[in-house]
Amino acid sequence: MTAVTARAHTNIALVKYWGKADPNLMLPQTSSLSLTLDQFYTDTTVEFDSRLTRDMVQINDQLLATPASQKVVDFLNIVREQSGQSAFAHVTSVNHVPTAAGLASSASAFAALAGAASRAAGLELTPRALSRLARRGSGSATRSIYGGFVEWQAGSDDRTSLAIPLQETVDWPIAVVALVLDPHHKRISSRQGMQSSVTTSPYYPAWKSVVAQDLATIKPAILHQDFSTMGEVLESNAMRMHALTLSAQPPYSYFNGDTLRAMDTVRVLRQAGQECYYTLDAGPNLKVFCQTPDLPAITQKFAEQFGTEHVIVAHPGPGLRFLS
Repeated sequence: MTAVTARAHTNIALVKYWGKADPNLMLPQTSSLSLTLDQFYTDTTVEFDSRLTRDMVQINDQLLATPASQKVVDFLNIVREQSGQSAFAHVTSVNHVPTAAGLASSASAFAALAGAASRAAGLELTPRALSRLARRGSGSATRSIYGGFVEWQAGSDDRTSLAIPLQETVDWPIAVVALVLDPHHKRISSRQGMQSSVTTSPYYPAWKSVVAQDLATIKPAILHQDFSTMGEVLESNAMRMHALTLSAQPPYSYFNGDTLRAMDTVRVLRQAGQECYYTLDAGPNLKVFCQTPDLPAITQKFAEQFGTEHVIVAHPGPGLRFLS
């Protein structure tokens, strides 16, 4: 059997997806929009082998036992169903992303798995079909099939819920400063947090209206390279998403003390003339959007505050590609 290796990059949502309409098909409550990043990625190799008696899943040199490997096995079952492949698979994956820390490691992981597993099983899927398939493993993986700015259209069923590129080639000077303030596993997973917000936050109905308005504002801003409008939307959208966690029952938060300090630093930098805006997903780690002329001053400030090793500069990244 042929082994196939695929690489997919993480993405950071500028307009967030927070809540599922169908947990089985991973259909979202709202559409969303993201930027794929170049510095964080996953390489995954899949080989179907008729000699195996079960799926073998190895992540970062660690062989996973059940139930740790169950999400991957469930995904492989979808690939087998679509392809007619009956053999078990050997999956080897290396994450160049701090796992479960709000840096979208599941997005790159399942996008790479979708590409490698489908091709190893004999399928030749279009990017749109790969986007739909990746969604079944992780919602945000839908967007990591493409590079640049990507919109995940919520749709209404498995056929219509997929990502489409808004601007794959980003030819304006955007940079993202990733602050790895805590690289450890978060206490509340994204899936747990979403479900809690959807079912218990009294503000969740308003969130859907917020997302619709933010998408309508940010898409033309991106196409016209209007950095200020894009930044204002991505920052306010992030805070309104996290308001859903604070208003859930029981309330919870992904912030820690360093998160709040970094947010204050962004505001200080803006007041000093270095235009930058922050966002964060389900984790304490801030992603700070800026333009490359302001990058030296911004990275120096955060390096002084948190240490150089906690400051990573990323730029717009590519979509899924096959390495073998």
